[in-house]
Parts: sequence; C-alpha cells; structure tokens
Amino acid sequence: MTTHLKGQKMFIAGEWVSSEQTVEVRNPQNNAIIDLVPAASVEDMLNCLEQAKHGAEIAAAMPVHQRIKVINGAADYIEEHHKKFAQTIAMESSKTIREATKEVGRAIQTLRISAEEARRINGETIPFDQSPGSESRIGYFYRFPIGVIAAITPFNDPLNLVAHKIGPAIASGNAIVVKPATVTPLSALLLAEAFSFAGLPAKVLSVITGHGREIGDALVTHPAVRMVTFTGGLEAGEQIVSKAGLKKISMELGSNSPVIVLEDADIEDAVESCVSGAFWAAGQNCLGVQRIYIEKSIFQSFQSQFVERTNGYIVGDKQSELTDMGPLISEKEAIRVEKLVDEAVGKGAVILTGGKRNGAYYLPTVLTDVPSNCKLAEEEIFGPVVLLYSVANLDEAIVLSNSVNYGLQAGIFTKNIDMAYKAIAKLDVGGVMVNDSSDYRIDAMPFGGVKNSGLGREGIKFSIQEMTETKVVCFKLPGQ
Repeated sequence: MTTHLKGQKMFIAGEWVSSEQTVEVRNPQNNAIIDLVPAASVEDMLNCLEQAKHGAEIAAAMPVHQRIKVINGAADYIEEHHKKFAQTIAMESSKTIREATKEVGRAIQTLRISAEEARRINGETIPFDQSPGSESRIGYFYRFPIGVIAAITPFNDPLNLVAHKIGPAIASGNAIVVKPATVTPLSALLLAEAFSFAGLPAKVLSVITGHGREIGDALVTHPAVRMVTFTGGLEAGEQIVSKAGLKKISMELGSNSPVIVLEDADIEDAVESCVSGAFWAAGQNCLGVQRIYIEKSIFQSFQSQFVERTNGYIVGDKQSELTDMGPLISEKEAIRVEKLVDEAVGKGAVILTGGKRNGAYYLPTVLTDVPSNCKLAEEEIFGPVVLLYSVANLDEAIVLSNSVNYGLQAGIFTKNIDMAYKAIAKLDVGGVMVNDSSDYRIDAMPFGGVKNSGLGREGIKFSIQEMTETKVVCFKLPGQ
C-alpha cells in the first residue's frame, strides 16, 4: 500500500512545497519504500522561519473562539479519516494496527483537550496593597503567547506526540514549526493536512521534513524562535540545549523506568500490566517498563507467569489485528538492542525468553541476574527487553530504582497504602503509578521527569504554561 500526501510535499506556512532532494520513507517491517518526502535545505528552513515570524502575529491575534474552532475542526478531520491515519502510523512506524488505532484516538483527545484549555488561559488579580505605600494601586497579570515555537518530534508516536506540540501551541496563540522524525514524517504531514482543512490561517503552522543534521541547527538557533520543545534521546537533547541560546526549553528525554512488585500485590494484574508496558511499540517507549523489582517471596511465581505471558505474545505483521508486537524502527536499532543483550549475557545475565533477532524484529526478551555494570541496567534500552530482579523489601527496591540517572515515571504494585505512600515520597521520578506499570499516561496530566529525563512538563495545560509568558499590569489610582 502506498501513501500519497499532496504529491510528496511538505507544509510550509500554509503551502504545500516540494524540494529537489527527497527522503525515502520505509516500512520497517520489510524495508519497502512507502513514500518520498522533501529533504528541506537550510534555505527552506530559514524561509519557513521568516514566514513563522508573521505567523506568530497572526496567531496571537486569533480570538480564542477561533482557536477552539480550528483545533476541534482538525480533530473532526482526524476522526473522519481515522482509518487512514491509523494505517499510515502502522506503515511508517513500529506500531501494530491496534497500537496505531489507539494512538489516533489519543491524538483526537489531545486536540480536543487543547481546544478546551484554550478557554482557560487565565490570569489573576494581585493585591498590591499588601505592600505598605501601595494602597492606591490595583492590578493583575495575564498570559500572552511566547511567539515562534520550534518542535522536534520522535518516531515512536508519530502522530500524538506531534499533536502534543501543535495543539497547545495553537491554543495559546503561537506559531509553530515542526520537524518530525526523518523516518516517520507522514503522520505529521497528515496532521498538517487536518489543520489546513480546518481553516488554520497560513503561516501559523509548518511541518518541514528532512534530515536533522541538515536543518536542525538552523531551527533551534534562529533568533526568531523563542522556545524549543524536543522529545527524543538524551544526547540529542543535550546538543540542542547547548546550541539553542537564550530560549525557553522543554525537553522530554529518555528513561530507564522501574516497577516495584511487593508480596501483597495482585500478581496476575502486575504481570499483565508490566508485559504490556515492556513490549508496547516493541519497547520503543520512553515510559516502557525496563526494570522490575520483585519481593523475594513472590519472585519465582512472578517470573514464571511473566515469562509465560511473554511467550504468548504474537510477533509479526503490523497490519494484522492479531499481532501484539511488530519490528523495531529499523534493523540498525534491532542490532543495537541485540548487542546490549549480548553484552549483558557476556557479563553473567540469564535470558529467560527471547534474545533472538530477525532483521528489524527482536523477540520480546526477559533477563534476570543482570549485573549492575551493564548498559542494559544503566541506560535506556528503547527496545523489547525487560530485566527482573529479586529484592528483600521496598527499601532495597527504592534504592535500586533510584540508582540510574533517569527519572521519568515508576510503578508500584501493592495493596498497602503505607508502602505506596513511602514509594511516592522516595522515588526520584516525575510520576508514580500505583497498581499500574510505569507506562500509564493520559494526555491531560503533567508529564515529564527529573535528572536526565528532561526539563519542564508536557500535557496540554502544562505545555500551554510553558508556551506563554506572564505580563503584570498595575494601575496607580488618584489619591483618595
């Protein structure tokens, strides 16, 4: 199946634009070419940003009711073409058609929430008379758009994570330039199509395709850009921060998410949640379950059930409704994961199931006895690999959970409220899911981490706060 998007053009300032150079978009399942998209040049990017400067003025002047109408119109368009969006995600990314269908539903919700939050960008009155000598002053503060936003998005959620940038940006009256992942640009272009159809004024949104190494620096360093919002890996995030200059920065980076399972937990529920959390989107999920710390008394029972459930996973054709897991985004990525597992095994880790690669496919893999000095234990795997550890108690599990330089989200399974609250207080992460795996998320909640997992928070309401500034207004009244 071939997808044709506006004659293989990118979306710059409301116009569909071609380029002499192109990028091949391939299906990771068989490496077949799905489509070609433009490979933008630095000149294309600079022109795009000049247009965005005017777009910022247009966006800021849009009344809130118009922003709401446009965003809801884009959501309606996606809903009407739900199947097309899902098929595109399942072709260009690692997701199965079931996973892709769920992502489309979430993207619709992301936009609808953005439309709702547009009406809630409020300020507050300030009691200036709290300061002696200011009795004759009254005033308030309000929030105003920051201007031009640069957004760089990853391959693992090629529609919804783009919606998480565009929805709040438009809701708050900003212009936005999106550089989608080179390997998964088609979903982002479809989203641009939805906003164009919904009547978004020209120049407010651009989705520019190409290689980050060619156009990335021009985007993040441009003086017109007032904020850079990035979702991706730690190394790329650090490079962006070092280059961006005096701009607002929002970074949603990697993780090495822990889950703790205590002896009073519902083991069956914990197994089901953690298997899904570990292997969703072939493990290419920043929230994916990577380390599971199980209390010693239930370790063997949990391990046997976890392996049994993993072995029941159906790995195969992404477009089949029966498939549980597809390939990684490329064979190169599968080889990278394979090398990480081989390194761990060489240092004494034991493979309980999986550990085999076929092209871009890597079987769901469960390891135990993984030494702490392995990259698997310390870094983000971003693949279908999960590590099981036996621990004496909650205190040990918390220490080990906090032993890495990431802190996005964690999970704990227990029926003991005291234990749950202790974990909430002591886990050094941005979110704790009680009786759920680390990968649980709804699009309205504040989302982000600590340590190397990033800066700032996403989630529509919280993104809008990042994408706006406050202005204080004070009136000095005539003496009374």
